[in-house]
Amino acid sequence: MLHRKSLLVLCILLISQFALAEDGYRLWLRYDKISNASLLGKYRQQLAVPVITGNSATITAAKDELKNGITGLLNINSGILNSYTSKATFIAGTLATISNQYKLPVEKNALLGLGDEGFTITTKDQKIFIIANTDIGVLYGIFHFLRLLQTQQDITALHISTSPKIKYRLLNHWDNLNRTVERGYAGASIWDWHKLPDYIDKRYIDYARANASVGINGTVLTNVNANATILTPQYLDKVAALANVFRPYGIKVFLTARFSAPIEIGGLKTADPLNDTVRQWWKDKVKEIYKLIPDFGGFLVKANSEGQPGPQDYHRTHADGANMFADALQPFKGIVMWRAFVYSQLSNDRFKQAYEEFKPLDGQFKSNVILQVKNGPIDFQPREPFSPLFGAMPHTPLAMEFQLTQEYLGQGTHLVYEAPMFKETLESDTYEKGKGSTVAKVIDGSINNFSLTAIAGVSNIGSDINWCSHPFAQANWYALGRLAWDHTLSSEQIAKEWLQQTFSNDPAFVNIAQKIMLQSHEAMVNYMTPVGLAHIMYNGHHYGPMPWGNTLPRPDWNPVYYHKADAAGIGFNRTATGTDALSEYKQDVSSLWSDSNTCADKYLLWFHHVSWNHTMHSGRSLWNELCYKYNAGVDTVKYMQQQWNGLQKYVDAERFTEVKQLLNIQVKEATWWRNACLLYFQTFSKLPIPANYEQPDKTLEYYQSLRFPYAPGN
Repeated sequence: MLHRKSLLVLCILLISQFALAEDGYRLWLRYDKISNASLLGKYRQQLAVPVITGNSATITAAKDELKNGITGLLNINSGILNSYTSKATFIAGTLATISNQYKLPVEKNALLGLGDEGFTITTKDQKIFIIANTDIGVLYGIFHFLRLLQTQQDITALHISTSPKIKYRLLNHWDNLNRTVERGYAGASIWDWHKLPDYIDKRYIDYARANASVGINGTVLTNVNANATILTPQYLDKVAALANVFRPYGIKVFLTARFSAPIEIGGLKTADPLNDTVRQWWKDKVKEIYKLIPDFGGFLVKANSEGQPGPQDYHRTHADGANMFADALQPFKGIVMWRAFVYSQLSNDRFKQAYEEFKPLDGQFKSNVILQVKNGPIDFQPREPFSPLFGAMPHTPLAMEFQLTQEYLGQGTHLVYEAPMFKETLESDTYEKGKGSTVAKVIDGSINNFSLTAIAGVSNIGSDINWCSHPFAQANWYALGRLAWDHTLSSEQIAKEWLQQTFSNDPAFVNIAQKIMLQSHEAMVNYMTPVGLAHIMYNGHHYGPMPWGNTLPRPDWNPVYYHKADAAGIGFNRTATGTDALSEYKQDVSSLWSDSNTCADKYLLWFHHVSWNHTMHSGRSLWNELCYKYNAGVDTVKYMQQQWNGLQKYVDAERFTEVKQLLNIQVKEATWWRNACLLYFQTFSKLPIPANYEQPDKTLEYYQSLRFPYAPGN
């Protein structure tokens, strides 16, 4: 009998441990009970009698979220009331519903100025009020309030008023209909087209909740390398099912449009954007979509880029193509996001291609067209100067495109917090209208008075249980949403609140983990592409270093095109004596980078071919600076690893071990990057790696022999 009792106790313990296992699925919406007894008592008192007015699907979602939040965080099972009671301690609703029942705690005009998505959170007469102009504003307010609880803020005297700085805040999924994900490292696509429209996975709802919690209000479901099949009736029914799930959370569905769809699924012989039959085909298709999805957002289009069809196939311009879609979408208030990622063999520098194609078209696009521009001029490199288009299109609204999935940033195994990289771009000054014309002010419309504004992140989401493969990759999804809502937030604040919600509020954990995050991007730049190097990854899959790569037919598909290392030095001359790419920037910008002696070290090799003995700002020679940076990158990751290992007592075993193992991989791969690159560049510099640095333990020939036929994300 005693033996049976012991077995029973052991089983209970094992089951309890399994039940408490943290797999990362809940993201930053964990809502675990607050352990601070004093704070818990205050929160319970303030949430004793909660009221949310209204009964729409969005208000229902807000009520469900608040109930889930306070049930978990406060360990109380409080019902959410629908209407006025004098005992209410927490009241949320729209201006219209609350003003009928309560005296407003803020000025009505101030509320109206917050638009359709903004909200206020105000404490008055010991009651907390969340008020917005629309139901979705109320939902955003509820999520913001729950964030205050999760991060254990004082809620006794709240005076919060906020609205998004950018209108369209989107995820771009590079998901294919066969559920593969281009440049995806977190499993298969979460869109199960086989089971849709009749089977609604709970993950779709949790995806919507997570996005709404950080203010993301749009999703492009399909890959920019588009498949016209998504526009067929069979698949539009499936898209409509997803739109129905996302609608209560304020999320609009967008699709990628394949330019040649009229031929491929429409039976036409041309896709010429000036052909009347083609234009009518798109108008009919758009009408069909809006009949199924009344709030359809519009199209994202990749055209005449990397083999995709487009208007240039018919000797038309990008404006001709974009305006064809704009005319079809305009009656329904839909928009066209036309990607500016183009590069042909006609230019003498891939850096210049987007500017050369789009600058002459400034002002020729319809009012519901926005150009979606990557943060830098090449392709999501570890560090790039901002794209010159951001200071060159005063008559055309521009959207920012960041990449959350880490195609060039270590893919699924490296801890790289991207917010500092995003902020570096957003805070760059274009000088479009003088000093202070930052990229952020260009994309939020304030520089040129545009109301059509957007920011997009290429999704890092997949079917992995924790959504993003690396536990810390979730922070990049979170950061995209927070910065899209308010680009003035700091990387430090975003990291801190994400850690508090996702792991722990213990300052001993947060302070160290925050430092790990904040130094991770610079570390990655150092061990991959320091001092302005770029695009020296393996061809195709972009996994690992391949600075020697020179086998593909187009020069700009090969790493040697970008670094141009030779016996004389290294770097790409983009000054007036080279390709003159610098002339695409305003004079105030180009003058910062045009002189190799004054150019910031981090951009030096982007714009200059300099000798191996060139003196850097540190006083070191270029060669010694490369050796220093590559080793500093590896040393920082080793330090990150050491710091994480000291946090074990603050983190659940499952996620602690997962991050520990991934940091082990990152140290090995950072070392691989350092050794392979320095050994290769040494064949040109003919200079020794200083003896005070760890010396490579393998030969260059070894690194050149490595092959990765099963690399992820292709």
